[in-house]
Amino acid sequence: MRIHIKTTPSIGIVPYDYQQRLIGVLHKWLGENNLHDLISLYSYSWLMNGEGKGKEGLSFNKGSEWFISFYDDTYLKKIIDTILKHPEVFGGMKVKEVFIQENPDFTNQEVFQLASPILIKRNITEDFEKHYTFNDEESNALMKETLLHKMKEAGLEQDDTLEIAFDLSYHKRKTKKVNIHGIGNIANYCPVIIKGKPETKLFAWQVGLGNCTGSGFGSLK
Repeated sequence: MRIHIKTTPSIGIVPYDYQQRLIGVLHKWLGENNLHDLISLYSYSWLMNGEGKGKEGLSFNKGSEWFISFYDDTYLKKIIDTILKHPEVFGGMKVKEVFIQENPDFTNQEVFQLASPILIKRNITEDFEKHYTFNDEESNALMKETLLHKMKEAGLEQDDTLEIAFDLSYHKRKTKKVNIHGIGNIANYCPVIIKGKPETKLFAWQVGLGNCTGSGFGSLK
């Protein structure tokens, strides 16, 4: 399942590079558990409804919306309880509404829009980590590799029909540099096409695509 969160308006301007602060909020709500040490079987969107204010940052003068998805629904129930007790986000925003979205049926859906950019990375050498974009031939295979690995970790049967590809017909595709803990991550804003079993597509919708979904990358609408 997925929970959607609506907040009160922000006070002042929120910096464009707010993603690390969003990670802190989520970890505050998750509390002490082993999720932080395991492969991320969850994903979450970036803040929606922000209005750009030049170089200063974003204003959420009508409040923001975002969502969090988990493969294991038990975490959703725990996080809702914590959110109600500690509704503070940042920038003066507080949670004012939380509602649950049931799992959709993805039998007839193949194209997925992004709620946060997809990060694809691999260690090439001990000192060099490559970040892949939709222009790299390996990217589609690497997204598939990561999702299959997560399915194995979740105890799910491998889907031999699975195919994942960036939708290169999308003319507004772009990359974005996102700074997390001092590292500039090159991530991809481009819809994806997922072919496979409905339950595999549901799993991708829950846990996201690519690397570092636990840090806010790769969430699917």
